[in-house]
Amino acid sequence: MKIALAQLNYHVGDFESNTNKIISHINKARQNGADLVVFAELCVCGYPARDFLEFDEFISQCETAAKTIAAACTDIACIIGLPIPNHKPEGKELNNSAYFIENGQVKAIVNKALLPNYDIFDEYRYFEPSTDFACIEFKGHRIALTICEDLWNTIENPLYVTRPMDILIKQQPDVMINIAASPFAYNHDEERIAILKDNAARYNLPLFYVNHVGAQTEIIFDGGSLVFDNTGKLIDELPYFEESLAYYELEKHGTVTLLQPSTIKAKRESDIEQIHQAIILGIRDYFYKSGFKSAILGLSGGIDSAVVCALAAEALGAENVMAVLLPSKFSSDHSLKDAEELVKNLGCKHEVVAIKNITEAIETALHPQFNNLPFNIAEENIQSRSRAIVLMAMCNKFGYILLNTSNKSEAAVGYGTLYGDMCGGISVIGDVYKTQVFDLARHINRNKEIIPENSIIKPPSAELRPDQKDTDSLPEYDILDRILFEYIENRCSSDEIIKMGFDEKNSAPGNQVDKFGRT
Repeated sequence: MKIALAQLNYHVGDFESNTNKIISHINKARQNGADLVVFAELCVCGYPARDFLEFDEFISQCETAAKTIAAACTDIACIIGLPIPNHKPEGKELNNSAYFIENGQVKAIVNKALLPNYDIFDEYRYFEPSTDFACIEFKGHRIALTICEDLWNTIENPLYVTRPMDILIKQQPDVMINIAASPFAYNHDEERIAILKDNAARYNLPLFYVNHVGAQTEIIFDGGSLVFDNTGKLIDELPYFEESLAYYELEKHGTVTLLQPSTIKAKRESDIEQIHQAIILGIRDYFYKSGFKSAILGLSGGIDSAVVCALAAEALGAENVMAVLLPSKFSSDHSLKDAEELVKNLGCKHEVVAIKNITEAIETALHPQFNNLPFNIAEENIQSRSRAIVLMAMCNKFGYILLNTSNKSEAAVGYGTLYGDMCGGISVIGDVYKTQVFDLARHINRNKEIIPENSIIKPPSAELRPDQKDTDSLPEYDILDRILFEYIENRCSSDEIIKMGFDEKNSAPGNQVDKFGRT
């Protein structure tokens, strides 16, 4: 049996585009002699559909699309994912389902059993977990079809009380197929491989796994679909951050033969390269799927806005990026010089709009209320909000989307201005720690200097008062980020973090290596 895996980029709610893309790949797979082509979890409607799932019209459109796909699926079989009504009187109104379609007809329906309710997932809100499990007979093979999380319960201290494959294996399948919507994290690809490898070896079955690729607003899917033999040996690993259609031969005795050059990575990409690729895909899809072409951002000469500007230019084309320099009375000459040098290196458009008069006008209007009180955070934030007024006005006038340039470290400790530097349609580096922003800058400059060296090496500053530095009110970022990583990612308490060697007042721990590889 010749199996094709279709790793595609879907658009939530764009049924016409998703349906056409699925049918196009059914036709390609048929032309290349495939017996079965496999698509991803909830591919018909896109993932995550969230509260669209509560609209009857949305579910009806899913079924209409599935019928259109089925009509095109002749002389070949396909597996597609979609939400369908739960026809049992008890439980949630929907199932997260897979259709097995053969020669124009839905021959089998499989419902997801394990519904994640953590991180970005909220599936138990919408779907009823399945308690029925049955293999699918096709071309002399017995297929154990599961959906994403259904294979993720093999770890110690499992999250769920059942393993669907423990039930399906009793029906003596000879192959596992898993359709998924597994989001990107820079350390997630290796975890994913380990989990699926364990399944293949545990059940002594070859495993075909297909994932989404593409971005849905803040969520990025990295692809990386996988094929294993029955020993858990990795047979193929599809490309990351791009669409792919790959073919395999499954023999009756379970042997899997790769029918095209292997895409398995000889060397795994570094964390920062994965983050770079993910952000480029995220920006590109955000604009394409939202129907916009041009971005605008405030360019300060600092590292955060420089990195965002460089990433936007790479994702959208420099001609579609407007960088606005917004000097205040506290902006240093070198900051303006660094910003201008970056614009020159990238070739993007730019404007200079000084905010000194704007902020002074607001301060003058508030003079009776402030009554000669000392300069403090109020005046600092007026400057940030003045910049936001200019940027949002240009958005409204010219149809740009504003890019937020705040990083994860700043957001985590509240080092930002509401309605000021926190404005934007998409927070490009909002899930990137400050130390990783420095790494991204070095990565962007790996072949030539794009981001001016001075933007990388100078002490970070918001430039909202004379000689201001971030470290006036924050620890050094290499210390702060290590603390934040343990607190946010590893869910450690303050007491646990202190016991790791961090001083209670944020002094540096002795000779400790953090999760980013620094000492």
